[in-house]
Amino acid sequence: MAAFFNKGFGRKRESAGSDRVPPGQYETHDFPVLSAGPTPRIALANWAFTLEGLVETPVQWTWEEFNALPQQSFTQDIHCVTKWSKLDTQWTGVSIDTILEHAKLLPEVRYVMAYSYGGYTTNIPLEDLRNGKGFIGLSFEGKPLTPEHGGPARLVVPHLYFWKSAKWINRLRFMEEDEPGFWERGGYSMYGDPWKEQRYRTDDENSTW
Repeated sequence: MAAFFNKGFGRKRESAGSDRVPPGQYETHDFPVLSAGPTPRIALANWAFTLEGLVETPVQWTWEEFNALPQQSFTQDIHCVTKWSKLDTQWTGVSIDTILEHAKLLPEVRYVMAYSYGGYTTNIPLEDLRNGKGFIGLSFEGKPLTPEHGGPARLVVPHLYFWKSAKWINRLRFMEEDEPGFWERGGYSMYGDPWKEQRYRTDDENSTW
């Protein structure tokens, strides 16, 4: 899958004026579908989710095993780098905090690489997944998550631009050093804070990449 870097996000639109809509964003009531490649169709019998890297022992769940983990409801605002924001989205899924109860991370872990069916990757600091900040979404607005929106399961990290919320998630790799993922290798921000408009690498503070 070849990365491409496109600054042409279309006509500039002003913020909706809400203190919940970051600078440069506009509120939408739709849920636009944006992907870096074709939509994979994953049979639930073949689905697996793995924790690997700097862990004492790798952990893997089947679809049935993962759905047996304690689930929560989440109401979150989400913000896409293409400048739309959608408020009060309703999800059900498994908190990353719950997932990490099943794996002992080595003390040097600072970063996580998320991997998806289809080859997509994105990097996230560990602290941005813990303490209720990230979860694996299994349903949206009361219905199973559709393939177009990342189903059967996607990572959701609402406080970062939505490219960090990897669709079709299948594993997390725990790392000591940061590494760029798919869009980050194409010139996008290593962090992606909507409130600081960190869309591109040039928007990052003190970036060494």
